[in-house]
Amino acid sequence: MPPSFNLPFVLSVAGAFLTSAVVAAIYVWPALRAMPRYDALRLLAAFNAFRFLGMNFMVAGFVSAQLSPDFAAEVGWGDLIAATLALASMAALSWRWSVAVPIVWIFNVWGTLDLLNAYYMGVTKIQDPGLFGAGIYLPALYVPLLLVSHVLVFTILLRTGSEAKAV
Repeated sequence: MPPSFNLPFVLSVAGAFLTSAVVAAIYVWPALRAMPRYDALRLLAAFNAFRFLGMNFMVAGFVSAQLSPDFAAEVGWGDLIAATLALASMAALSWRWSVAVPIVWIFNVWGTLDLLNAYYMGVTKIQDPGLFGAGIYLPALYVPLLLVSHVLVFTILLRTGSEAKAV
């Protein structure tokens, strides 16, 4: 095993993914399917609008002083962009702009790639998850929830015809 492997942290993240997926399948997806498409997408975008929390990786004292400032900046600014795109998606969906669905696609692709990149960087560049300090809950809980929500957005966006009208 590589020296950066931390079994409790890995199990915590895996548990959060499993639980997020199960809760989404049992409770969230049936509720979203009952909603009009724009409303379901807007609700999922609203959840992602809180991604500004990733900016806390750049706050002194929130994370260890040994955490790479490059990592913190990439995660923080990537999350702020994702939150801004989520808010733009909410506005476009609320006001029924003709570009609403393309904006949601941009938000969802960016948001997904940003989270996957952050995990990749964390696995390859961070030797000790303890360096996340108070921010440990972000990759251990919030990111799995966010990635599951992105899967739900992709599922809704890829539905066609009469399926898309129902959701």
